[in-house]
Formats: sequence, C-alpha cells, structure tokens
Amino acid sequence: MTTVFQGRRLPLFAVVFIAVILGATLVDPAAGRMSWLLENIPGIALVVVLLALAKKFPVSNLVWFNTAVHVVILAYGGYYTYAETPLGNWAKEAFDLSRNHYDRIGHLALGIFPAILTREVLLRVTPLQRGFWLAFIIVSICNSIGAFWELIEWWTTLFVAGDVGQAFLGSQGDIWDAQWDMFLVLVGSIVGLVLLSRVHDRSMAELERVRA
Repeated sequence: MTTVFQGRRLPLFAVVFIAVILGATLVDPAAGRMSWLLENIPGIALVVVLLALAKKFPVSNLVWFNTAVHVVILAYGGYYTYAETPLGNWAKEAFDLSRNHYDRIGHLALGIFPAILTREVLLRVTPLQRGFWLAFIIVSICNSIGAFWELIEWWTTLFVAGDVGQAFLGSQGDIWDAQWDMFLVLVGSIVGLVLLSRVHDRSMAELERVRA
C-alpha cells in the first residue's frame, strides 16, 4: 500500500481511517445494514476508484482528506438514517427547527468535496485553465451529480419497499426536499471552490514535487 502512494502518509492514513469508520458503523447500524449500504455505496465506490487509479492517477492530499471527511458524513447518516441522527435531533431541539436537518449537511458535502475532485481532474487532464469557465463547468458537474442523486433516491424509494426506502429518501414530509437538496449542492460547490481552491493548488503542487 505504501508503494501505491509513493511514500505519502496522508493518503495511507485516510484509507486506514476510512476502513475503520466503515467497519465500526457496519457492525450493528441502528438503521439496519441495508440502509447503511444504500447510504455508503457512493463513498465506498469513490475510495475503490481512487485506489484503483492510485498508480496511474494519484490524487492530491486534499482530495484524500476531503474523501475521508465525506465518508464520515455518509457513514454517520447511514448508521442512523439521515432523519434520525442524534446530531440532527439535538439541533432540531436546540434551535426549535421543524425537522432533522442532517441531510442538508450531507447535500452541502455533496457539493463541496466533489467540486475539489472535479477541479483536480479537469486541471490535470484537460486544457481548461483557472478562471470563470473552469468554475462554471465544475459547478455544473456537481449540480448534475446532485440531480442524479435525487433520481437515485426516487428510484430506490420505488423499488426498495417499506421503511428502508422511505428512510433512504429522507424527505421527512418536506415537499420541497429534492429542490432544497439540489440547491444545497449548488451552494456547496461554490463554497468549496471559494474556500479551498488556493489550498487545493498548493496540495496539487506538493503532489507534483513528490512525483518528480
């Protein structure tokens, strides 16, 4: 594994950390293992792809750090279901909210973290340069991912019967849930680019120095 990451410690630590988090939450999830699996498939798939491409296309430390944080968000939601997370229930009571808003955090994350991965891929494998059009394309891609995820939630609710399907949808009676989710992906992608682009540039530069 160390040779795969060319001696880089943070990606190795991130993979071990992700494995521990997924293993710990899979042991006896409060929501059941089917619900856990549905919520965590995207994170697991991303880690598998990043590992499979690690030799040919290693990604920056920031992408690995973001992936680890994103997996924690997914695993926590998958363990309880997004509508029943203790953190969301605490916020609901503490701030007199109408619902458990943990799923809003999940959709913000679906904008923030994929935006940086998308940025890295586009900068490294396409002629695109930093600027408005790069940002516009990244935000558009993230919005497409967010919209496609809403379709997946819909399909899952149709074909996975009972409480598991409804828990995965997580709308909590909000008729505008899908619209809010896509809006938050939009906001998250913009926030991610604004806050993390400079850090990401430094992280990619460090990756190039390691590979040189």
